[in-house]
Amino acid sequence: MTHGFHPNTHTPYPGGPRGWRETASQYALLPLRVFLGVTFIYAGLDKLTDSSFMQDSGAGSIGEMMRGVRDSAAIPAMVDLALKSPVGFGYAIAFGELAVGLGTLFGLFGRLAALGGALISLSLWLTVSWASDPYYYGNDLAYLMAWLPLVLAGTPYLSLDAVLHARRRHA
Repeated sequence: MTHGFHPNTHTPYPGGPRGWRETASQYALLPLRVFLGVTFIYAGLDKLTDSSFMQDSGAGSIGEMMRGVRDSAAIPAMVDLALKSPVGFGYAIAFGELAVGLGTLFGLFGRLAALGGALISLSLWLTVSWASDPYYYGNDLAYLMAWLPLVLAGTPYLSLDAVLHARRRHA
């Protein structure tokens, strides 16, 4: 019986025709990149458009949230630093999430954007979701782990980084 493709298709020589496994491997991180990019853009915009979030105090405010997690944070000094200017910290996180999301989604400075996402996720894990019990209920650790493959691989395909790389190569 003849089939349209063979599951062990591979390229026998560099630059030759690519098999489905090589193509799948090339684009394997694209769904993760789209998910993280869209999620961080949404998170940043959600914070910026929520009038109760960008307040020193009150229900749903960044100030109240930070005061609520201070004693359970892994590094309370990080929370204390944020509490010096809760609204400024809120804007920093929101604009950071927006920049990370856009950079990741469009693949512009992909490794740097992913590193920013990892650092935001790490800081939120060490503060806001540290006390989650069991630990896997806190999503910030999972986001941190999701960013690491993009820190390592960057955004070499379907990205502005790829366009810039091609221009440098042909210049």
